[in-house]
Amino acid sequence: METSAAAEALNILGKDTRLRLLRLVMATGASGMPAGEIASMLVMSSSSLSSHLRALERIGLLRATRVGRSIRYAVHIAALRQLFAFMTETCCGNEPDRCGTMNPLMPKQATVCVRNSARSIMAEAILNKVGKGRFHAFSGGPMPSPTGPMPEVLSMLQRFKHDVTGLRSKDCAEFRQPGAQPMHFVIQVCETPTNGFCGELGATPVTAAWPLPDPAQFTGREIERQVLLSELYGALLRRISVFTSLPFVSLDRMALTTRLNDIGMASFQVAE
Repeated sequence: METSAAAEALNILGKDTRLRLLRLVMATGASGMPAGEIASMLVMSSSSLSSHLRALERIGLLRATRVGRSIRYAVHIAALRQLFAFMTETCCGNEPDRCGTMNPLMPKQATVCVRNSARSIMAEAILNKVGKGRFHAFSGGPMPSPTGPMPEVLSMLQRFKHDVTGLRSKDCAEFRQPGAQPMHFVIQVCETPTNGFCGELGATPVTAAWPLPDPAQFTGREIERQVLLSELYGALLRRISVFTSLPFVSLDRMALTTRLNDIGMASFQVAE
């Protein structure tokens, strides 16, 4: 983002009315709000509202879409992220990842699988390490293992220097409790993904499927099982590394969904 564009955006936002307008519309998510409803909520005339809407459209923070006979306005989140990124990119000597409290849009991701005992546990640990403070990773399942994560999985994660202290098998319902923070991304890692099997984990999370084999079904000698488990770890590490390198600022919701599902299509072969 150019300095001049950021300066113009901040100048446009430097009015109380426009900030209230932006926050009001942002609360409606991707569906947006019709102009008449915005005017009513802000107790503002149509002519005054039009000037504010045009100003926010001009700097790219609002998008207008005609739906039937009305026009709905929605916040262009990618543009807002660009503005925040510009404001924080020089933090800590051009290492904004070190400024955790400076990132108000840190994505939260939940990796889910039925028993939350192996694949999703591994993904949670990997993302929290690879994400380097840029992501908050969680995991859960609709029927969590009563005995907790597989011991082999925890041992392997420890060998690869992951912190396993807080890893446990959790019910997805924990993420639906009052006050729970909504997820921005929900990724299934079951071998046979099922739509919505963990319920709603946020208003509009980006969802994807990364089908991977179940370690509980690995057979053979212990050394053979360890090899398969290491291959599974490698497959998750590759996917998550690609995921964390995506240009989130410049991708809209549809593009993100496509990219995440493309990552899940990467081959994973289990030796016979």
